[in-house]
Amino acid sequence: MWVLHAMVSTTLMGIGVTAVLAANLPGWQPIAIAAAIGFVVALPVSWLVARKIETLTAPKG
Repeated sequence: MWVLHAMVSTTLMGIGVTAVLAANLPGWQPIAIAAAIGFVVALPVSWLVARKIETLTAPKG
């Protein structure tokens, strides 16, 4: 899950920061908030993806 979190959080943080920059919001606070939200949202997303991968690759028994 943590390996996935590293990739998913980077992607979601980048999407958030890009959206903030495209919206032309002033200051550094919106950028930091968007990055923090992307990091936190990536936790349940990576957990769900890891669980799905584990389910699909588990040996049938």
